[in-house]
Amino acid sequence: MADYEKLIVGLGNPGEEYESTAHNLGFLVIDRIAARNGIRVGRKDSRALVGHGTLAGKKVLLVKPQTFMNVSGPSVRALMAKNEIPVQDLVVVYDELDLPWKSLRIRPSGSAAGHRGVASVIESVGSQDFPRVRLGIHGGRRSKDGANIVLAQLKRAHKEELDELLDYASEAVESIIAEGVEKSMTKFNRRAQGSNEEE
Repeated sequence: MADYEKLIVGLGNPGEEYESTAHNLGFLVIDRIAARNGIRVGRKDSRALVGHGTLAGKKVLLVKPQTFMNVSGPSVRALMAKNEIPVQDLVVVYDELDLPWKSLRIRPSGSAAGHRGVASVIESVGSQDFPRVRLGIHGGRRSKDGANIVLAQLKRAHKEELDELLDYASEAVESIIAEGVEKSMTKFNRRAQGSNEEE
């Protein structure tokens, strides 16, 4: 039997200059899950920082690839192979430019929808049939250049709301591990307050 039952991956970019950008929400959620569950994420393995522990009674590996966002896939694939984790037991957490700030969507599978980090994971693991938690980062009208939004430092107003969002996202991931994707979608998928946008 494999040592771990779930591989939980947060997507982001390594380096201090990216720490407080919207594109690093995946890393921040992994850090928050780790803090909530007494897991230390610091060991280097397969070009990632990893931490192992127990979440909802299951052995999990928390992962922050250190290869930069757009080439996250090979690191994830290597950890899955090393730990004999099938694709359905992979959970990926990342920022979503097409969703409004503070909204959260759990999906059981699907395309990358233009997210290069997710595209790298799909290409590397050879499947898009893994659950993912998408966190909205878009606060207003979208400019043509998405990179300007995702790599900009989080605004003060967003930072003030970040704690709540990270706790909510952590609870959503914990729910996926404990209760499965379908129940978690019902409980946690939400629009941002005051938003009328559809999926």
